[in-house]
Amino acid sequence: MGHVADLDKSERVELGVDLLAHVEAESLSLSEAVDRIETVTTNPALTREILDTAELRGVIERDEGRLRTRRGGTYVRFEQQIVEREGDYECRRCGASLSTGHFVQFQSGELGPFGPSCVRKVLGRE
Repeated sequence: MGHVADLDKSERVELGVDLLAHVEAESLSLSEAVDRIETVTTNPALTREILDTAELRGVIERDEGRLRTRRGGTYVRFEQQIVEREGDYECRRCGASLSTGHFVQFQSGELGPFGPSCVRKVLGRE
């Protein structure tokens, strides 16, 4: 699987939609959703495209500045979909130095590395 930096625009959109489909919170503010999408892209136009695509596919519903996720959505199975790798990494969410990177395996690609608490935040577990 390629790294996010190597993905083209349509692959980034798929990865962003996949990420939103796996968020475990029932509802997110727009800023919470953007915080997660920024692990895929910081481009505002692409962020908007990810949100629009997710809405068109029924992954999220927009409701007065909040996003509702599909209840009973697809949850990440931590034992199977999170891969830990030893190395010299920087967290995609907070920028911290990591000796162990947590990578989330989605159908559309891999997202990471994250630290242990950031991977939980990105997926809506915290």
